Amino acid sequence: MHVDLYERIWMWAASAMIALFLAVVAFSAATQAVHPPGEVETIDPLQVRIQGEFAAPGVHRGPGGETTVVVVAEMFRFEPSVIRVPAGEKVTFRVTSPDVLHGFQVVGTNANVMVAPGYVSEFSLTFPEPGEHLVVCNEYCGLSHHLMSGKLIVEEAR
Repeated sequence: MHVDLYERIWMWAASAMIALFLAVVAFSAATQAVHPPGEVETIDPLQVRIQGEFAAPGVHRGPGGETTVVVVAEMFRFEPSVIRVPAGEKVTFRVTSPDVLHGFQVVGTNANVMVAPGYVSEFSLTFPEPGEHLVVCNEYCGLSHHLMSGKLIVEEAR
């Protein structure tokens, strides 16, 4: 079978680009610790508001003094809508959704997670200074998506 010279050039160029892209992804995974989550915590979306930690969303202090913020992202609101955390301490956020896909982004930080129904998204963050941050949903979740926001207030440590 005869393959035209230009077709051969384009096939080799496309193959080289695919190989290069795969090499970049592999290099990234090996050197930048970019990996998909190994263990994913799940939750029954129908039970989010009925039982477990998400039945009482808010800021919780553990026995060792650790701060955990439990958030439910649901149609067009975050619960709680105002979060108060201490400055200079590690804060762990646990976020889930009972309805549709949402985002949870703390503007001005590197905190940005996708919140999918049936899954618990968890991340930790330390706020070095007191201040106020906007919390927004950055995944389209319906007609009033643009209204879905909250406030995170970082207070002086006690």
